[in-house]
Amino acid sequence: MSEHPTVTAVDALAAELLDEAEKHRARRTARTLVAGNSLRSTLIALLTGTELAEHDSPPGGTLHVLGGSVLLRTPSRQWELAEGDLATLPPERHSVYALTDATLLLTVALR
Repeated sequence: MSEHPTVTAVDALAAELLDEAEKHRARRTARTLVAGNSLRSTLIALLTGTELAEHDSPPGGTLHVLGGSVLLRTPSRQWELAEGDLATLPPERHSVYALTDATLLLTVALR
């Protein structure tokens, strides 16, 4: 058992990921910060106009907008999320569209 927690400078890493996204054809980047048996946290950077295509929802999860703004979309609804907003993931297929350059912390339950 580790005596010290893993600490990540999230703001600095988010800025770094936005810079990396500028260089990628997909205009997005991500880095897993926590990977365990029951929980995963991933930092995601999306440039304006980039979309994470529709995908299935995990058993449970949250999306925390660290910077910028995005649309969280399901086939029947959408929510505009801005910096500081924390949303539970809908229990159905969904996508995320970047209205501006955005950084997100996605945390999902794996069980």
